[in-house]
Amino acid sequence: MSWNTGGNMFIPATEKEMKERGWDSLDVILVTGDAYIDSSYNGTAVIGHWLIENGFKTGIIPQPSLDNDDIERLGRPNLFWSVSGGCVDSMVANYTATKKFRKDDDFTPGGLNNRRPDRACIAYTNLIRKHFKNSFVALGGIEASLRRVAHYDLWSDSVRRSVLFDSKADAVTYGMAELSNLMLAQCLRDKKEWIDIPGICYASSIKRSGYTDIPSYEKCKEDKDEFIKAFNIFYRSNDRRSNGIVQKHNERFLVQNPPQRIEQETLDRIYGMDFENRVHPMHSKYGKVRAMDTIKQSITTHRGCYGECNFCAIAVHQGRTVISRSEDSIVKEAERIASAKGFNGIIYDVGGPTANMYGIECPKKIESGECKNKRCMFPRICDTMPADHSSQIRLLDRIQAVEGVKKVFVSSGIRYDLVLADEKGKDYIDKIVKDNVSGQLKIAPEHVSEEVLHLMGKPGRNVLLKFKEEFEDSNKKFGKEQYLTYYFMAAHPGCYERHMEDLDKFVHSRLRTNPEQVQIFTPTPSTVSTMMYYTRRDPDNTKDIKSEHSMQMKLKQKQILMK
Repeated sequence: MSWNTGGNMFIPATEKEMKERGWDSLDVILVTGDAYIDSSYNGTAVIGHWLIENGFKTGIIPQPSLDNDDIERLGRPNLFWSVSGGCVDSMVANYTATKKFRKDDDFTPGGLNNRRPDRACIAYTNLIRKHFKNSFVALGGIEASLRRVAHYDLWSDSVRRSVLFDSKADAVTYGMAELSNLMLAQCLRDKKEWIDIPGICYASSIKRSGYTDIPSYEKCKEDKDEFIKAFNIFYRSNDRRSNGIVQKHNERFLVQNPPQRIEQETLDRIYGMDFENRVHPMHSKYGKVRAMDTIKQSITTHRGCYGECNFCAIAVHQGRTVISRSEDSIVKEAERIASAKGFNGIIYDVGGPTANMYGIECPKKIESGECKNKRCMFPRICDTMPADHSSQIRLLDRIQAVEGVKKVFVSSGIRYDLVLADEKGKDYIDKIVKDNVSGQLKIAPEHVSEEVLHLMGKPGRNVLLKFKEEFEDSNKKFGKEQYLTYYFMAAHPGCYERHMEDLDKFVHSRLRTNPEQVQIFTPTPSTVSTMMYYTRRDPDNTKDIKSEHSMQMKLKQKQILMK
């Protein structure tokens, strides 16, 4: 269905914009903790355009005030509210790893962190309930996705209930959620039962038959062994062919349906939609939204990541199966970017969670689901993973050939162990060094201690050194002076001061650099590393490990590397 937009592709954020489309009311209203950037990099914008594309009148209220009737500006939706904390969990956005309040916010106009409430999903649901009683509220975004079951929360230092129960929302649409939001809208419009929709969690007074029962919230809170058991089942429930799970909370059950499954054709449709690719004008009087700078003139090539770094939330949110867009879809997007007014000839990034996973996925996983007892890339890359970067090389060449494009960069970071596993990986290194590196290439070894790397799920130091050698050889070959930018982490579970001292020596003697990108491990909800941090046990629950909880000692670990 097409609507009269008057040339304005923004999702309506004001009553005036509703009227311009000829709408007297909305079917769905999106609420987000971020400023409204109309871009395919903004999940809330993607869901909004997808709903509109499929015939649902949809509006958006970004960063609503909790102190007035701002939430009422678009009225009551005919079907439901879709609430997100934003592109980042609100507690991560608002506080540092040492629990200090962040003064800056890249997702807020003017850059001042004064618009996003703590625990935004809960705060916004309460706000909606206050002004619109008996409304249907569905939570979404990374905050709800990672907090959909009982989870450890750093900021309260406790195991919290599912955000569904704490917020009193009606449902959680977890993962990327375009399909589940659309199916929910269709069911509510047609007055059909919605509880079987893939990618949705809901509360029930009865245990759902046939689903996997995981230890209850109460058991997880009281017994760390039960917490580990529940987490491990939950973590493996994100496979495209997973069974649903149930978790008791007091006298009710959290029911998680199996995840939604998205295929290339649908992904192409989603990224083929039109976006303004700019910040909504309503924010302009408050100042610049810095997050726009990191995504402008950039292209998402795929979703998902099978790297499974233990501290990373992508596996739980996007899944461990990579789904790639078609080359034609990506090139068409490059053509749209290149034809836009003011285009400067540069595509700043072509990538995804891990840029060089485009077009590389295990056929066995696609056919039969993920392996139960082993990972794709750790402790080494599986023999059935077809490490072949030829499709990425071809894609970069096709984008480079688009009229008006002068440079194409790969800025979102690569897995260097995947490159080295490719028999023709040197061709990929030569390609990006010659054409696609903007002075520096980002890689994330995170550490060099084998003990710590094992707990992180990352490759060893020798792999790093081999890639560094080949990268430098390639620079010499093409007469380039380009560098590797290294990302490191302090205070990860299992990391002692001696490990940071070892890293400090290695960085200066072998990498010959002064580290600039060093972060303190943040235990975000529902990652393997957070489970280790809370329980002080290794991922297999076979031995105790150090888990640094002292803020002072965490800073000390970082300072060893930054001195």
